[in-house]
Amino acid sequence: MFSIYQIRWQDLVDILIITFIVYRFLLFFKKGSKAGRIVIGIAILLAGSLFSRAFGLYTIDWLFHNFWSQIVIALVIIFQPEIRKTLAQMGGTPIFGVTSAEEIRSIDEIVKAAVSLASRKIGGLIAIEREVSLNDYIEIGIPLDAKVSKELLMSIFHPTSPMHDGAVIIRGNRVVAAGCFLPLALGAEISKAYGTRHRAGIGLSEETDAVVIIISEETGQISMAIRGELQTHLDLGTLRDILTELFSAKEESKKIR
Repeated sequence: MFSIYQIRWQDLVDILIITFIVYRFLLFFKKGSKAGRIVIGIAILLAGSLFSRAFGLYTIDWLFHNFWSQIVIALVIIFQPEIRKTLAQMGGTPIFGVTSAEEIRSIDEIVKAAVSLASRKIGGLIAIEREVSLNDYIEIGIPLDAKVSKELLMSIFHPTSPMHDGAVIIRGNRVVAAGCFLPLALGAEISKAYGTRHRAGIGLSEETDAVVIIISEETGQISMAIRGELQTHLDLGTLRDILTELFSAKEESKKIR
């Protein structure tokens, strides 16, 4: 008869690890995602392979056989952004290792800069690092190490600045790089009304957990990309509230740990 005393601590660890893997697997293949659509496609190909083998369609069966031998390489190429995102999250670094007062001041400077840029219809792209490191994008930009300030951000995005077309990356209370190029979101569901800045902001937020603020030079509107979702028509108060909530929540979780 089975007894609870037969369960080893290794069995519990084993169960927890498998549970976590299954959970991440289900999130990865959530409904409507690119991964989910590809899995459906693979299922159709598998059904076609079984059908061709059952009815003696040798040429088609040979094609399917050669396809399956390359499927692992194909999946790695197709899911490269998702794999990179997962690995980055596993090796992520904590952000905002600063005091609450410095953090609030940085948020205020970012908000004031965004509102000033919007009122002048000057385009801007500000990425704020959270847990996932943005080193890959920092390295291809222009390195800086300056305290976050409205004046600095305004000067970087001024149309006469050689760095105004790229993104600024902020880590903690420091502007660490400017003129950075971010990955573009290419999904068909993204409105054609959005330009390169919006697609870059959404793209980075899809691959990392960064918060990206986008200022449109055409409309002067402020938007924010988080986890692949775009929030638009933000004003000073709403932008400050969202940033304060995001990073104060992060600070609280750090204290708990």
